[in-house]
Amino acid sequence: MNEPLPPPDAVLPHRPPFLYLDRVLTCSASEASAERCFSAEEPFFAGHFPGLPVVPGVILIEALAQTLGYLVLRQRPGHGILLTGVDACRIRRPVVPGETVRFEVALEKVRMGLAVAAGRAFVGDSLCLEARIQGYLAAAPTR
Repeated sequence: MNEPLPPPDAVLPHRPPFLYLDRVLTCSASEASAERCFSAEEPFFAGHFPGLPVVPGVILIEALAQTLGYLVLRQRPGHGILLTGVDACRIRRPVVPGETVRFEVALEKVRMGLAVAAGRAFVGDSLCLEARIQGYLAAAPTR
Protein backbone atom coordinates (compact mmCIF):
# COMPACT_ATOMS: atom_id res chain seq x y z
CA MET A 1 0.00 0.00 0.00
CA ASN A 2 1.27 3.47 -0.88
CA GLU A 3 1.92 5.92 1.90
CA PRO A 4 0.12 9.25 1.61
CA LEU A 5 2.14 12.07 0.11
CA PRO A 6 3.30 14.81 2.47
CA PRO A 7 1.40 18.10 2.14
CA PRO A 8 2.98 20.81 -0.02
CA ASP A 9 4.16 22.87 2.97
CA ALA A 10 6.09 19.87 4.31
CA VAL A 11 8.28 19.82 1.17
CA LEU A 12 8.20 23.35 -0.24
CA PRO A 13 9.55 26.45 1.52
CA HIS A 14 6.51 28.48 0.36
CA ARG A 15 3.86 29.59 2.84
CA PRO A 16 0.53 31.38 2.45
CA PRO A 17 -0.27 33.66 0.87
CA PHE A 18 2.30 32.50 -1.70
CA LEU A 19 1.70 28.75 -1.48
CA TYR A 20 -0.52 27.94 -4.46
CA LEU A 21 -0.97 24.19 -4.00
CA ASP A 22 -3.72 22.79 -1.78
CA ARG A 23 -2.70 19.15 -2.17
CA VAL A 24 -0.40 16.89 -4.14
CA LEU A 25 -2.25 14.15 -6.01
CA THR A 26 0.64 12.08 -7.39
CA CYS A 27 4.42 12.15 -7.27
CA SER A 28 6.82 9.67 -8.86
CA ALA A 29 10.48 10.00 -9.78
CA SER A 30 9.62 11.89 -12.98
CA GLU A 31 6.04 13.19 -12.73
CA ALA A 32 3.85 15.01 -10.25
CA SER A 33 0.37 16.44 -10.13
CA ALA A 34 -1.19 18.81 -7.62
CA GLU A 35 -4.28 20.95 -7.34
CA ARG A 36 -5.57 24.25 -6.08
CA CYS A 37 -9.11 25.55 -5.74
CA PHE A 38 -9.13 29.29 -6.34
CA SER A 39 -11.84 30.66 -4.06
CA ALA A 40 -13.67 33.91 -4.75
CA GLU A 41 -11.94 35.37 -1.66
CA GLU A 42 -8.45 35.31 -3.22
CA PRO A 43 -7.10 38.87 -2.73
CA PHE A 44 -5.94 39.25 -6.35
CA PHE A 45 -9.49 38.92 -7.69
CA ALA A 46 -10.32 42.38 -6.31
CA GLY A 47 -8.06 43.97 -8.90
CA HIS A 48 -7.75 41.31 -11.63
CA PHE A 49 -10.27 42.25 -12.94
CA PRO A 50 -13.17 44.03 -11.18
CA GLY A 51 -16.38 42.66 -12.64
CA LEU A 52 -14.53 39.90 -14.53
CA PRO A 53 -12.27 38.08 -12.04
CA VAL A 54 -9.57 35.89 -13.62
CA VAL A 55 -6.63 34.08 -11.99
CA PRO A 56 -3.48 35.86 -13.24
CA GLY A 57 -1.40 33.75 -15.61
CA VAL A 58 1.72 34.37 -13.53
CA ILE A 59 0.02 32.72 -10.55
CA LEU A 60 -0.82 29.67 -12.67
CA ILE A 61 2.84 29.52 -13.76
CA GLU A 62 3.98 29.86 -10.14
CA ALA A 63 1.71 26.96 -9.09
CA LEU A 64 3.16 24.88 -11.93
CA ALA A 65 6.67 25.79 -10.75
CA GLN A 66 5.72 24.81 -7.18
CA THR A 67 4.58 21.43 -8.52
CA LEU A 68 8.01 21.00 -10.14
CA GLY A 69 9.62 22.11 -6.88
CA TYR A 70 7.68 19.49 -4.92
CA LEU A 71 8.75 16.75 -7.37
CA VAL A 72 12.43 17.70 -7.28
CA LEU A 73 12.77 18.64 -3.59
CA ARG A 74 11.08 15.47 -2.41
CA GLN A 75 13.97 13.57 -3.98
CA ARG A 76 16.64 16.05 -2.86
CA PRO A 77 16.14 17.06 0.77
CA GLY A 78 18.34 19.93 1.88
CA HIS A 79 18.07 21.68 -1.48
CA GLY A 80 16.11 24.64 -2.75
CA ILE A 81 14.90 25.36 -6.25
CA LEU A 82 14.51 28.71 -7.99
CA LEU A 83 12.42 29.25 -11.11
CA THR A 84 14.83 30.29 -13.85
CA GLY A 85 12.84 29.97 -17.04
CA VAL A 86 9.44 29.69 -18.66
CA ASP A 87 9.32 28.88 -22.37
CA ALA A 88 6.56 28.32 -24.90
CA CYS A 89 3.87 29.33 -22.41
CA ARG A 90 0.35 29.37 -23.79
CA ILE A 91 -2.76 30.25 -21.82
CA ARG A 92 -5.64 28.35 -23.42
CA ARG A 93 -8.54 29.47 -21.24
CA PRO A 94 -9.13 31.69 -18.20
CA VAL A 95 -9.46 30.31 -14.68
CA VAL A 96 -12.23 31.95 -12.67
CA PRO A 97 -13.22 31.95 -8.98
CA GLY A 98 -14.42 28.60 -7.68
CA GLU A 99 -12.52 26.48 -10.20
CA THR A 100 -10.09 23.76 -9.15
CA VAL A 101 -6.95 23.59 -11.26
CA ARG A 102 -4.84 20.44 -11.62
CA PHE A 103 -1.17 21.09 -12.31
CA GLU A 104 0.92 18.38 -13.99
CA VAL A 105 4.66 18.33 -14.58
CA ALA A 106 6.80 15.75 -16.38
CA LEU A 107 10.51 16.01 -15.71
CA GLU A 108 12.55 16.02 -18.91
CA LYS A 109 16.03 16.26 -17.41
CA VAL A 110 18.10 17.31 -14.43
CA ARG A 111 21.63 18.24 -15.42
CA MET A 112 24.23 20.54 -13.92
CA GLY A 113 21.76 21.71 -11.30
CA LEU A 114 19.03 22.60 -13.80
CA ALA A 115 15.66 20.79 -13.74
CA VAL A 116 13.59 21.09 -16.92
CA ALA A 117 9.97 19.94 -17.18
CA ALA A 118 6.91 20.11 -19.39
CA GLY A 119 3.94 21.45 -17.50
CA ARG A 120 0.22 21.69 -18.05
CA ALA A 121 -2.72 23.02 -16.05
CA PHE A 122 -6.30 21.77 -16.37
CA VAL A 123 -9.77 22.53 -15.07
CA GLY A 124 -11.45 19.14 -15.40
CA ASP A 125 -10.38 17.91 -18.85
CA SER A 126 -10.01 21.43 -20.23
CA LEU A 127 -6.40 22.57 -20.82
CA CYS A 128 -5.82 26.03 -19.31
CA LEU A 129 -2.08 26.53 -19.65
CA GLU A 130 0.98 24.76 -20.97
CA ALA A 131 4.63 25.69 -20.66
CA ARG A 132 8.14 24.34 -20.41
CA ILE A 133 9.62 25.39 -17.09
CA GLN A 134 13.06 25.18 -15.57
CA GLY A 135 14.45 25.61 -12.11
CA TYR A 136 17.92 25.80 -10.62
CA LEU A 137 18.75 23.51 -7.69
CA ALA A 138 20.85 24.97 -4.93
CA ALA A 139 21.56 24.34 -1.29
CA ALA A 140 18.58 25.37 0.81
CA PRO A 141 19.04 28.75 2.47
CA THR A 142 19.61 28.78 6.20
CA ARG A 143 17.36 30.94 8.32
